[in-house]
Amino acid sequence: MADGNQTVDIRGSVSAEEWQARVDLAALYRLTAMYGWDDMIFTHISHRVPGPDHHFLINPYGYFFEEITASSLVKVDLDGNVVQETDSMINPAGFTIHSAVHAARDDAKVVMHVHTDQGVAVSAQKEGLLPISQTALAVREDVAYHDYEGIALDLDERERLVADLGPKKHSMILRNHGTLTCGETAAITFTRMFFLERACKMQIMALSAGRDGVLECDDDLKDKVAGQGGMTENSNGMSMLTEKLVWPALLRKLDREYPGYDS
Repeated sequence: MADGNQTVDIRGSVSAEEWQARVDLAALYRLTAMYGWDDMIFTHISHRVPGPDHHFLINPYGYFFEEITASSLVKVDLDGNVVQETDSMINPAGFTIHSAVHAARDDAKVVMHVHTDQGVAVSAQKEGLLPISQTALAVREDVAYHDYEGIALDLDERERLVADLGPKKHSMILRNHGTLTCGETAAITFTRMFFLERACKMQIMALSAGRDGVLECDDDLKDKVAGQGGMTENSNGMSMLTEKLVWPALLRKLDREYPGYDS
């Protein structure tokens, strides 16, 4: 298989809107690698293609995330059919999870799923994400849970996953499996994952000293922090901060450390 950075540039054969979606998604893959959240060639991030066809973009199976470029992404429909000329294949498990969320949620234009050590560790804890850090309080009210059903190859699981995510939440802990976030843009989806993953890491570090000594925040503080800087759909301030300041800074960092994603 050709290296991701050697993929033929296809920007002239797709719409400007699709190209922007490809660039944003390729950036997400590179950021995932940069932050150490990738899992070799496994796990997935997807972006809906603007337009009426309900197509979405996903990674070519067999590429490391630091190799992904805008041109190398694969366009598929909600039935898993590849709808572009390509020699690449996609991961069936990735299609199952991402097609479920894209089909059910118009607002879920971007869906991100990872298997980090800390995310999986929290997903295996019965109590889930605990209210023990400011970061956890900012995301906790937006987190849904989905029980593990094995490797996500059963298309019937899509119905249950969507039901567990519901119509309003944007983050999910997949029990014994990992984490998932979704959103209107690549910027907000990444930021939700950044805070969810940090909250999980903080929890694992805090619990390393034992459960009895961990200090939980009370209910008043949970509500207060969720309202101040949470990642729910009503947190317009955080969304604006993410789009105007965080995302441009992340792209500048990629241009310095992982250039070539936008080719």
